[in-house]
Amino acid sequence: MSATLAELLGTMLLILLGDGVVANVVLKQTKGHNSGWIVITAGWAFAVTVGVYCTNAISGAHLNPAVTIAMATIGKFDWALVPGYIAAQMAGAFLGATLVWLAYLPHWKATDDQGAKLAVFCTGPAIRNTLSNVICEIIGTFVLVLGALAILSPANLVPNSGFDKGLAPALVGVIVWAIGLSLGGPTGYAINPARDFGPRIAHFILPVHGKGGSDWRYAWIPVVGPIIGGILGALVYKALWPVV
Repeated sequence: MSATLAELLGTMLLILLGDGVVANVVLKQTKGHNSGWIVITAGWAFAVTVGVYCTNAISGAHLNPAVTIAMATIGKFDWALVPGYIAAQMAGAFLGATLVWLAYLPHWKATDDQGAKLAVFCTGPAIRNTLSNVICEIIGTFVLVLGALAILSPANLVPNSGFDKGLAPALVGVIVWAIGLSLGGPTGYAINPARDFGPRIAHFILPVHGKGGSDWRYAWIPVVGPIIGGILGALVYKALWPVV
């Protein structure tokens, strides 16, 4: 498998399970209807863990354009590979969202709330305030990238020990769970441009029963905010953490 194909499939799994848990909670007449925020944040954490475990050995399991750009910014990834990775991540996110639509096919008609249907695919603010929403996405992605670099560093997970490969994906899931629980309330913690933009396109294109608009005026925030936050997180890590 090529690295770009791994990024596509890993991001597809991420969105299938991540958007899937949102669908299970917010759509009517599902087994998990109204099970709450803890279920959603746990589901997303496990979704990230599955995606990373499946692809880490092949592509490094970025599964996120903000991570790819951040790694390239500090010299840990080749800029020439960035466009291919991002394209694969966006395509995978679109495919994952499409599979969620198919998996919950009868429940779109059973659900009247257009906002809930959109929430299955992409994020939206609890309180719409452009500056605050951007800042929240910057902070969340800053924690994601800084946490991934620091927690998964050789100082903590000794290379070739076995623990580095065995524990790293689970620890990334823990980071995402922590972000969702602590920082997810204001914007729904996209912290990943592909996670938001690919499924938003799917919402726009797919014949989702009774859907409303795709909220394109908000769509730039979960793209720009995470990219800024990811770059800042990587730069702070490079500046302050010892190179081992």
